[in-house]
Amino acid sequence: MKSKQRVVRCDNISIGGSNPFVLIAGPCLIEGKEITFKTAERIMQITERLHVPFIFKSSYKKANRTSGKSFVGLELETALKILSEIKREFDIPILTDVHTEQEISVAAEVADVIQIPAFLCRQTELLQAAGKTGKIVNIKKGQFMAPEDMKHQAKKVEMTGNNNVLLTERGTTFGYHNLVVDMRSLVIMRSLGYPVILDATHSVQLPGGAMSKSGGQPEFIFPIARAGAAVGIDGLFIETHPNPAKAKSDAASQLKLDLLEELLRQVIAIDEVVK
Repeated sequence: MKSKQRVVRCDNISIGGSNPFVLIAGPCLIEGKEITFKTAERIMQITERLHVPFIFKSSYKKANRTSGKSFVGLELETALKILSEIKREFDIPILTDVHTEQEISVAAEVADVIQIPAFLCRQTELLQAAGKTGKIVNIKKGQFMAPEDMKHQAKKVEMTGNNNVLLTERGTTFGYHNLVVDMRSLVIMRSLGYPVILDATHSVQLPGGAMSKSGGQPEFIFPIARAGAAVGIDGLFIETHPNPAKAKSDAASQLKLDLLEELLRQVIAIDEVVK
């Protein structure tokens, strides 16, 4: 039975229902202040021009790298300070992901949206700790999860009295080193009553498929984003970098920043028809 979909408010942005899609975008990982600020400013300019609601996303650290030798991020305090300064400078909401219960209270001082990584989406205590902050909780569907089972993860957050839950599709494991986006997943999760986000960049990853790091097929970002918009999504999640080849995380799957405006124009056109 289809549930009535709730609308989640993030500052002055309404996510869900018949509202236009929101863009959640930024570099995968905070690599330094200058590049993060320049990326945020460029996305702001694009989204203001196209009238697309925008939430800035970047991770203060990456806890699930393929290799133990991979760059995991700056010092926690330094990275969160950069996010805080971006929030203040550009007056935009912030999304970042958490990995342990101990991190949540510190991250919540900066973040408007707390994201639960796909690998951790079943961790009950992590979900409930995030819920207790009262912030919006974005739960990424695990690569191993059926979409209908995400209702149980959402309920773990709601048990804390927090109903501000988003669900994100980011691909499902399809054999070794491969992911596939089942477009039915977006419909199924949306029918549970929650706003649904499509992560079109992690969906093109080839996990662990480049020896000591993940590979990717960024040429499929555009078609996956267009297909998701046609199905009906409430948000589009895009990791973007001025020069993905030199990114310190997810170099093979981030969208080149110069391509973001054209991607958004295509998604806007489809979103307007669908809604």
